[in-house]
Order: sequence, then C-alpha cells, then structure tokens
Amino acid sequence: MGYRIVVVGATGNVGREILNILAEREFPADEVAVVASPSSTGDEIEYGETGQMLRIRNIEHFDFAGWDMALFAAGSEVSKLYAPKSAAAGCTVIDNSSLYRMDPDVPLIVPEVNAHAIDGYRRRNIIANPNCSTAQMVVALKPLHDFARIKRVVVSTYQSVSGAGKAGMDELFEQSRNIFVGDQSEPVKFTKQIAFNVIPHIDVFLDDGSTKEEWKMVVETKKILDPKIKVTATCVRVPVFVGHSESINIEFENEISAKKAQSILREAPGVMLVDKREDGGYVTPVEAVGEYAYLCQPRP
Repeated sequence: MGYRIVVVGATGNVGREILNILAEREFPADEVAVVASPSSTGDEIEYGETGQMLRIRNIEHFDFAGWDMALFAAGSEVSKLYAPKSAAAGCTVIDNSSLYRMDPDVPLIVPEVNAHAIDGYRRRNIIANPNCSTAQMVVALKPLHDFARIKRVVVSTYQSVSGAGKAGMDELFEQSRNIFVGDQSEPVKFTKQIAFNVIPHIDVFLDDGSTKEEWKMVVETKKILDPKIKVTATCVRVPVFVGHSESINIEFENEISAKKAQSILREAPGVMLVDKREDGGYVTPVEAVGEYAYLCQPRP
C-alpha cells in the first residue's frame, strides 16, 4: 500500500523539483495533492512521465486529515501557519524552510548522516530539512568524522542563484541579457549586480558581522553531526543558475592520509568521488545538474 502525499508550495521551483523526484524515484504514492496560495488555485501542474495533470488546491482551505505526509516548500511564513495544522491532523510534516531547524523538539535530518535521529519527530510530528549548503557538506564530513574525528571546518561556498528561487534565476538572466545589449538593469532580488559578479552576502547580516546563511551552516552542522565541531563559513552568491559548490578545509583530531580520505569518500553513501588531476578532470555545476550524489574532489 502506498502513501497519500501533499506537496505544499507545488508551483515554486523547489515544489516542482519535489514532484519530479517523487516521480523519477517512483516513490510509492497512491495519491499526490498539490497545494499552493489562493492565486494559483485551479491551475494545473504536470506530474510523472505519463503527464498526469494535478489541479492546484488552495492552502487556506486544504484539510490535511487522512494524508500521510506533507512536504512543505513554501517558506517559513507558510510553514508557521500550516505545518502545525498538518501535524495536528496526523499528517507528518517534512519542512524545507528554516523555521523548525533549530527547534530542540524537531529532528534536523540528512538521511546519509543522522537517520537515527528521525525518531524524534514524534514529539511534534515535524521533520526539518537543513539548509542546502549544510546538507551537502555534512554528507561528505560524516564518514571522515567517523574515522578521524573532525575538530574544525573552514568552508567557503559558491552558491547558485537557484538558492534565491525563481526571482533570483530571473534576475541573473535579465541582467546578463541587458548587459549584452547595453541596457541598464538595477538589482532587485540581490543587493548588488549578480551577472558577471559575486556577492559575499546571503540572507541578512547578524550582529557579529556574519550573515544568517553562514550562521546556519555553523549551528546546523553542530546539530546534525557533532556539537563539538568548530565551523567557520563564508557564503558567496555566484552567477551560476543551478548548483552549489564548496571549498572545505578540515582539521582532524586523529591522523588521516589523503589516500585514506579518498578511499572513505569513495565508499560513502550519497557521495561521488571525482579526483582526476588533469585538464577538465573535475566536476563543475553544469555537470552536476540533475545528479543526486554530492560530488567530492579531495585535496591533501
């Protein structure tokens, strides 16, 4: 018997990708409901290889009772209003926003890293999904931490505009086109021009001078992997449409050779090791689009 699944925020980039993954991986869903804001109610969205069209339902009137799980991809404000209603109705919430990530009663889960912690969802009937940059990092850190114990991580991210949603992707496209034809284009979604530029600013600045995106990487890594690990993060938005990249420097408690690290990562779940030290023997975001593994290129 399959599951009855709700996708909240189905009209957004993340919601559409969730639907694609459910179909591609042949998730055992007997029924899928697509839910969004009132402005999208009645529209249709395609699901699966057969081209099944699903009609968008209004989040304001949707009854979560009788559904097995709801995948929320509509931002913190929507999750704040409707995730508790879903959970109270017996429909387990898997929330993609930042709202519940640091809630002590909500597990923050990356399956390859801390699947054992999922039992904690029973306290609130909610499971949190970590920040995208944190998720890809901890998948690579976990097997290395198990072997040699990580003391400190220094990470710099190169994050695509897809992390800012459709508006971010549209802004990169529009600015690039305008620059080529000589038209002016003022930033709207980002604080600076993103086309042919990099912006060391994601989310808001905090009192200590770091950005919230950098703070997320610190606290989420501690919650998911080990509270003793020290993390320093610098998060940068780059003019790439899809595909986040990271440069990670790791300090270990115990000795580990580069060869051993390569061997560990080669066998790690969710990781694809690429280490050809030659022209073009590396992976870039363009090649990574559509891949489900986290691609690692280790250096001693």
